[in-house]
Amino acid sequence: MSRIGRAPVPVPVGVEIKFADGVLTVKGPKGTLTQDIHPDMELDIAANEIIVKRTGEQKRQKSLHGLTRSLVNNLVVGVTNGFSKTLEVNGVGYRVAKEGKRLVMNLGYSHQVIMDEIDGVAIEVPNPNQIIISGIDKQRVGQFAADVRKKRPPEPYKGKGIKYAGEHIRRKEGKTGAK
Repeated sequence: MSRIGRAPVPVPVGVEIKFADGVLTVKGPKGTLTQDIHPDMELDIAANEIIVKRTGEQKRQKSLHGLTRSLVNNLVVGVTNGFSKTLEVNGVGYRVAKEGKRLVMNLGYSHQVIMDEIDGVAIEVPNPNQIIISGIDKQRVGQFAADVRKKRPPEPYKGKGIKYAGEHIRRKEGKTGAK
């Protein structure tokens, strides 16, 4: 059995779970999330935990087992605690600001890079070189953070660009003069 798949998903107090017609709905203090569950997976919903089981032993069902458990866990964690990603902006003259529901970034281009907030994702700019992206849907938060990072990924020579907090950038040595 899958090590991840066989672990039960704990359901905290205050979280309501409904499973009907292959759709799992999780409602908690931060909001409501839904997820389609593959027909090869079965959910046993108890008072304080969810157990994901597979209907057979085929390779596809085994691969879906851990995935389904992780998706269910992300729903429960999202509606209780939420998710967040922190990005750091490094470079001379590189800075970010939030104007209304827009993220305005000066990234060394001849123009400002502007990104609008999407539904379910909140942007926070505590200082000019830090962006905090948060929300209840792990996939949306991660994708939006990746889209922001893509506007100016960190480069290996000077380390300028947008990187995740804690991300290590492999640095390269520059050219040396010819002798």
